[in-house]
Amino acid sequence: MIENTTLSNGLRVVTRRMPHMETASLGVWVHTGARSERPEEHGLAHMLEHMAFKGTATRTALQIAEEIEAVGGSVNAVTSFETTDYFARVLKEHVPLALDILADILQKPAFTSDELSREKEVILQEIASVQDTPDDLVFELAQEAAYPGQALGRPILGTPGSVRALGREDIVSYLTSAYTAPRMVLSAAGAVDHDEIAKLAENLMATFPREVGARTRCRNT
Repeated sequence: MIENTTLSNGLRVVTRRMPHMETASLGVWVHTGARSERPEEHGLAHMLEHMAFKGTATRTALQIAEEIEAVGGSVNAVTSFETTDYFARVLKEHVPLALDILADILQKPAFTSDELSREKEVILQEIASVQDTPDDLVFELAQEAAYPGQALGRPILGTPGSVRALGREDIVSYLTSAYTAPRMVLSAAGAVDHDEIAKLAENLMATFPREVGARTRCRNT
C-alpha cells in the first residue's frame, strides 16, 4: 500500500512498505532541473547537484562518503530537464542515517570556494567526455535541433564557458529559490515505516521554505 503525508511546510512524503525486504531506498525529488534555468544560469542545476555532496555545515565531503559507506549504503544524485533527484540505499536499520544525510546535504551545504573550483574541473571533464561519446552527443544535438533557443535545447551539463562563469552566490540563490518544500517529494520504498519516515522528515527537513523566493544574479567566481 502506498501512503502519503504532507508535512507542515508542504513537503510531501510518499512511501511503500515491502515486508519481504531487508533494505530501503529513499529519495528526495525536487521539481527543478535544467529546464528551469535562465540562459545565464546554464548548467547551474547540475552544478548544485554536484556541490551538495561536497560538504555541509556539519560534515565534510569525506565524512558524507564514509558515514554512508560504513553501513554498506550508497548515496547519489541525478539532474534531468524536469527534476533533480537525490537518493540513498541502505539496510532497514540505517534508514534514519540515510535520511539525515539527505536532509543535511540539501539544507546545509557549505559550497566552499575550494570545492567549487575542483568540482568545476570535474564537470568540464564530463562535458568533454560527452563530446567524445557519440551515443551521448547525438541526444544533445537532437534536443538542440528540436528546441532551438530554449532551455530544453541546451545540454544539462552546461558548456565550458557557462560552467566557469558560475559562482557560489549563483548556487546559493538557486538553492534558496528552487528548493522549496511544496516542490519536493520525499519517497521511500522497501523496509520502511511510513509514520517513522514522516516523523523523521518533520524534524530533519523543517527548514525548507514554503514559498518560492526570487533569484538574484552574481558573477563572482
